[in-house]
Formats: sequence, C-alpha cells, structure tokens
Amino acid sequence: MEIIHHGGQHGVTGSCHELVVSPDASILVDCGLFQGRDAGTGRGNEHSPFIDFPIDQIQGLVLTHVHIDHCGRIPHLLGSGFKGPIWCSEASALLLPLVLEDAVKVGITRDEELINRFITAMKKRLVPLPYGVWHKAGTWGGSDVSLRLQPAGHILGSAYAELRVNGQGAGVSDNAEKESDTVVVFSGDLGAPYTPLLPDPAPPERADILVLESTYGDRLHEGREQRKDKLRQVIIQALENRGALLIPAFSIGRTQELLYEIEALIAEHRNDEAAEELPWDDLEIIVDSPLALRITEVYDRLRHLWDQEALETVSLGRHPLSFEQMTVIESHADHRSTVDYLKKTARPCIVIAAGGMCAGGRIVNYLKALMGDPRTDILFVGYQAHGTPGREILEAAGTREETGETISIELDGGSYPLRAAVHSISGYSAHADQRDLVNFVRGIPVPPRTIRIVHGEEEARKGLEEALSER
Repeated sequence: MEIIHHGGQHGVTGSCHELVVSPDASILVDCGLFQGRDAGTGRGNEHSPFIDFPIDQIQGLVLTHVHIDHCGRIPHLLGSGFKGPIWCSEASALLLPLVLEDAVKVGITRDEELINRFITAMKKRLVPLPYGVWHKAGTWGGSDVSLRLQPAGHILGSAYAELRVNGQGAGVSDNAEKESDTVVVFSGDLGAPYTPLLPDPAPPERADILVLESTYGDRLHEGREQRKDKLRQVIIQALENRGALLIPAFSIGRTQELLYEIEALIAEHRNDEAAEELPWDDLEIIVDSPLALRITEVYDRLRHLWDQEALETVSLGRHPLSFEQMTVIESHADHRSTVDYLKKTARPCIVIAAGGMCAGGRIVNYLKALMGDPRTDILFVGYQAHGTPGREILEAAGTREETGETISIELDGGSYPLRAAVHSISGYSAHADQRDLVNFVRGIPVPPRTIRIVHGEEEARKGLEEALSER
C-alpha cells in the first residue's frame, strides 16, 4: 500500500489523499479546493483546482465532510470522468448538494441547466453510510477493502474514515477482522470536545496507519466557559461602541454553533442590559447567508445527531437555531439594503455572514462598508489561512496595536482602511487543538505504527509532531 497526497499535505486547504490498494486500484479520501495562499488558478499550477492526477485507477471517493477545502474539487473530479461511488455519512449526503451548488455558482458557472445536470449526476454517485457500520467497498488486486465512518465532531455529518485492507482476498466478512489486516484511518477534521450541538469524537479501536490533521497542532484553545465568557465580553464591547459586530463565519458548522451560543447568552441574561439602554432581549442578530439558512434547516431536521445538552435545550421550549432576535437576509437586494442601512446608522447589532476567511461571500460587502468606522468590531472565530483577507485583517490589527498605524486591506479589487476593533476567539474553532489531537491518538488501544501529519501549516505540524513524540 501507498498513500499519495494531492493536497492538504503541507497546508490547511485542498485535502485530497489517495490510498493505493493495488497497482490498478486506489481510493480517494476527500477532494478539496485550495484556498488563500494555497490557491492556484489554472492547469499546471501546483495548487490548481483542476484534477491533474490520474483517476482511471480510482475506484471510489470517501468524503469526510462537506467543507469546501475537503469537497470543493468534486465538480472537477466528475468533469474528469470519475464514475465511482462517493461514500459519505447520511447527513453529508443531504448537505453536499447544497454546498456544491453554491460553490459551482460562485466559482464555475451560473448556468442553471449545467448546475442542475452536475447536481443530478453527483447525487447518483452518493452512497450514504450510517456511522459505526462496516461497509464492503470492494476487492481489488487480491485485497478486500472495507470502510467504516465514525463521528468526528467537527460539523454535522463529519466523519473520520477507517479503511480495513485484507491482503488475502478471501471474501472476508465485515466482522472478521484479522491481525494480518491493515487498518488505515484518515482523521478528516476532528472537532474539539464540548463543541456546541455535536457529540465529542471517540478514538478508533485500531489504526495501524493514521493520517492526522494538525490545524491547531501547536496551540491550545480556550475552554468552553472561557470562550463563552469571551464572546459575551466582545458583544458587550461592540455594543458599547454603538456599532455593528461583524462575524465572518462558514455557512456550515460555525454559523450554527454561534447561533446556539448567542441564544444561550440571551436566555441567561435576558433581563440584563448588554449595553446602556440595550437589553440582551432586544439584541438583533442578522444572519446574512442563504446557504447558511438552508443548512440550518438541515441541522434542525437532523436533531437526532445533536448532543444531549442541545436536546435538553430544545426540551425546555427554546429554539437555539431559530429565535425571535434573529433577522434572516435571503435576497441580494435585502443584503445590499442592510449593508447601506448599517453604514448610514451604525446601528448596534451582530452580523453573521459568509464567508469564514473573508475571501468571498456577503461578509466582504459589510467589511468594505464598515471596517473603516471605528465604531465597528470584527470577530474571528475560525482559522484564517495564509493569504486570505481574514489573516491580513488579523495581522494588520496586530501591527496597528504596536505602531498605531492605520493599515488598508485589499478587498474585492479595492483598498479599505482598517479602523474597526478586531477580536479573535480560537475556542470556537471547529478543530481539535494540540491536547485534543494527542488525546485522540493516546486513546487508540494499540499505538499506530505510523502517523502522517497533514492539514496544517509548518509550525502546527512540527508542534504536533513534538507533542506526539514526547508521549
């Protein structure tokens, strides 16, 4: 066996790994798009969005979850002639068409007929799998390959993939694991413990070879109570500034977690003032992302996948993903009107808008209109990759704090001064931190023979390697 990386080996985007089972057969795990500094534009580029590796031998694709950096090259994969199954969790099978329809409109074409043909073709490839059940993937080159997905706690439907390869090719049953088998585990993206809405991930029973993400491999997050208190403090500060609090957020995962936490803060402090003459109960939360709204509906339909805390919240009659203080913006006209209104009035409110790294999406228009106003606050709650406007805003805010110099940010072809206050809460990342990743590995009963560290910047990969080596 061999593992070939077609993306995500040295950075946090473009995840795409090929498990070679035999000379003529392999399985692809994820097929993500490169973003930020990693992003290429055309064929021949190291980080091209096109499929520039052979696919004739690829028998199937395992999708760990539906974030674009793990699924965004699927349209190009199908366009290159891939006709194998796409194995994924049952929730991911519902979410993937929504995510890729939006991605195709933004990055490839707005031709409705072409988009519908692609979505129809992709749906035919989907093979939804329940968590925790072995599935016979196939027999190639004398090797039986079975697949099992386990909850990863990252976003709804996220999974880590266990691939069991039996070299004897004797039609081994799903339950007849042998010592001679090789179990290869691809972590996908692992969630942090106590992530809102989702149960914590549990380590696998066995992993001879572990391909492990390292997004936050060199640092630790705040705890759940710390990050919730920090979120409360940031909201209070923003409202005292009498301007808008802008939160760039990915449409799937982060938006729903933020809504859950903000609803909890409103419920806890309902009778208190968040700022002078502004009770928590009157705080307006604007959610401006049509995709996020559609995905939130799926989250609500799949409550059986929520954790116990979230289910108890619902049992109290509360609606953590749809509450009266929310204003949802769907049409582009309403979006433009909201941006213009906030620019004129600087009304205190919270705006959660796509996209998470400020490289596109409706958050860009809010930033262009409001980041030059010192009454505005910006809050980052997720990883900002090198080369993205989100990372540039964070770094510019740090430079401003040291030198007092106002720095302009390039957005959508223009240059805009950054006068807004900038905050960051790493605890709301949907990724496990160093401690969580080490504990995941330590929880495997028999230590892996090999660990391949991927999906991280160089410092993060080195940090995780050192932490694992020490143990």
